[in-house]
Amino acid sequence: MTNKHGNTYRERAVSHYSSLFTLPSTKKSYALLILQCILTGASTSLLPSTSLYGFLYGLVIGTIIFLVTYLCNYISSHWLLRHDLVLDFRRISFLSLISNSILSVFIFLDFLISSIYGASVIELRATSIGVFASLALRILVFQSASFVVAWRIGIAIFLQPSLFLASLFIPQLPFLESFENILVRLSISTLAAFICIQILIRSLNIIGIQRVGIPTIKLFKAFFADWTEGIVEPLEEIFEYLSEEHDIKVSMIAFRSKKEMKALIVVPGLHPGPFKNVGSSQIPSIIQEALEKKFGCVVSVPHGISGHELDLASHSENMKILDRILKAEFTDFESYASPFLSLVKNSATANCQIFGKCALIILTLAPNTMEDLPLELRELIAQEAKKRGLSSALTVDAHNSISGYFDPERIKKPILDAVSSALDKISETYSSRFKVGAAKIVPSEFNIREGMGPGGITVMIVDVDGEKTAYITIDGNNMVSGLREKILSEIKRLGIDNGEVMTTDTHAVNAVVISDLGYHPVGEVISHEKLIRYIKECVRKALDNLEFAEASWCEEIISGVKVIGERQIDNLCLIVDEASKKIKRISIILFPSIILLLVLIMAIL
Repeated sequence: MTNKHGNTYRERAVSHYSSLFTLPSTKKSYALLILQCILTGASTSLLPSTSLYGFLYGLVIGTIIFLVTYLCNYISSHWLLRHDLVLDFRRISFLSLISNSILSVFIFLDFLISSIYGASVIELRATSIGVFASLALRILVFQSASFVVAWRIGIAIFLQPSLFLASLFIPQLPFLESFENILVRLSISTLAAFICIQILIRSLNIIGIQRVGIPTIKLFKAFFADWTEGIVEPLEEIFEYLSEEHDIKVSMIAFRSKKEMKALIVVPGLHPGPFKNVGSSQIPSIIQEALEKKFGCVVSVPHGISGHELDLASHSENMKILDRILKAEFTDFESYASPFLSLVKNSATANCQIFGKCALIILTLAPNTMEDLPLELRELIAQEAKKRGLSSALTVDAHNSISGYFDPERIKKPILDAVSSALDKISETYSSRFKVGAAKIVPSEFNIREGMGPGGITVMIVDVDGEKTAYITIDGNNMVSGLREKILSEIKRLGIDNGEVMTTDTHAVNAVVISDLGYHPVGEVISHEKLIRYIKECVRKALDNLEFAEASWCEEIISGVKVIGERQIDNLCLIVDEASKKIKRISIILFPSIILLLVLIMAIL
């Protein structure tokens, strides 16, 4: 994420959605719901009469309204909304708990007022205000999250609170005001709730329409479906609508030994984003798994030079890339390589090794922060390689240090200078036959919530005249500053002379936890000691299968790939942020105004 403002908006978007992960379990919701229903039944029965009979009667009423609430929740989730993507039994039950609690407070207030003043009947004036507040919440939630047809949503909104009130008040009819008055008041409150939420929704929809041409509520539904249930289709449909076509280049270098594939390094010229399971977020491990299956070898998919401007719009676009990669052919293998060269210039490190006429270039700013590099660097580096007679350059953004602010414009010149100097220097070195060893480990104790994707750890070792270089790739999104240096120091004890640690920048780890960044970089929660132990084990395995090898490289350009683009992602995150602010501004004015108006109307009626 290279745009500092965009980062802020995305981080705010993550914080606004954090509540989606913090709902209580169904068991906890129902434990609270039982308590709430029993307290409601008992309090409304004890106010008119504090006898034991009144208490027992209240328990019976509480039990009845709980059973009615449970039945309504079951009907709503298993029939009315059975095909809904988001509103399942757990979420509907939690919503009922909240809406019941709101109603109960106002109902209790009516009974308390009646008891204090010794009124002959209980007037449901406060209850009418509670109906407004409870229904407003339900209408907003159902309209903002549900994908089913309107009539099913309508029944689900009103079914549970209607039967809740009926179950509570029918036994109390002799003590209540006339049915006509009750009906008028509840109808006015219901109409007010509906009008209020429609005003709010229309105001919110304008934000999305103005920014991207899509109503905000439609965007919210798509985000809810993905962030709560992992359902990507609604969001990817929006991404494809907002996308633009782009040519994507994928660079690969293959190593074989005894005519059998030994290892592959694949550098996709796209960005693994935007988050979780959407678009190309998981593409490093997708490519890795497919090529491992095809060739039966170790596959590393480090991060190329790209940013969110090259996030693919959908899984179908991933398949376009994958299909072309799987059809790629490696020919004209070369059996000579240069020694590994690492050159530091103005805090930028360029690691370089040449195989035949192909340069493998790995860039890092470690221990300083390194985020997505400017896209134009990719072609500038390719031009520098061709000036020196090389036919290809696989340029990797090591993405291996994060600790603070990152200015992508400031680092362009230092990186280009470091690459140019490294290419000049390595062009003067000799070439020799080389050996390759490779291994992969997927630690079962690490997962995406801790910052490691399903691709695990891959190690490829290149040995030129006894000098061993380890290329370590971790399927994660960046790495805490300082960990790279720890790893490189530890593997030297195994006889490794040089090396670099890279991450894939997978966004499979993004938006699955609540944190400042919206994800955990490698090493933020994962134990450094355990990670290093796995890496050393992987290095040993790669050392054990070192053998003479030869290399071939190829580039595939896939035309007409749909990318969502960083500007559109920032717009979507801005919509979330602006909508949150607008809800607060409108609610401060709209809800108190309508409640005040209802109080006046209820006082007159």
